[in-house]
Amino acid sequence: MDEKEAPRVGAAVKRRRRALQLTLAVVSSRSGLSVPFLSQVENDRARPSHRSLELVADALETTAADLLAAAEASRTVDVVRADEASPALPPGVRAIVRGRHQLHALEFTGEQDAGREFQHRNDELLYVADGAAEVEAEGRAYRLDRGDTLYLSGGVRHRWRATEAGTRLLVVAVAEHVEAEEE
Repeated sequence: MDEKEAPRVGAAVKRRRRALQLTLAVVSSRSGLSVPFLSQVENDRARPSHRSLELVADALETTAADLLAAAEASRTVDVVRADEASPALPPGVRAIVRGRHQLHALEFTGEQDAGREFQHRNDELLYVADGAAEVEAEGRAYRLDRGDTLYLSGGVRHRWRATEAGTRLLVVAVAEHVEAEEE
């Protein structure tokens, strides 16, 4: 298997290792592969040979086939059309990423419960696609116009409101079910 055909299994390897509560050092010891190499595999900066993948799988008490299947299952291409409604969401709110993924994204059109305060575990980005909005975060007010973005790290209390009719605000975040960690 050459470099172009070698699978990208990093996320599957990392999920399995964490599920077993193993460190990279333990996987290294079990597999005979170096910690730096395993780190590169997990971060998709290196692709393991078939033999290396088998060694990693053995160290993680699974099979290479299962790791490959988990990697394939996590690869998704999905188009969400502009006119698609999101039935489980209130009017004026539309999911722009469908399903349960690491990335969570919503589009808000018009006024959306301006008095509600939010505090999310993970990072998020607010982007004004049309109109304007005011965001209050950590006691400061920020005016955002069309094309502006505001980054909020996890844990920051905030609220926002549209300040012009027809405002469209995109909120893109690391999903709440994902444990974001510093590397």
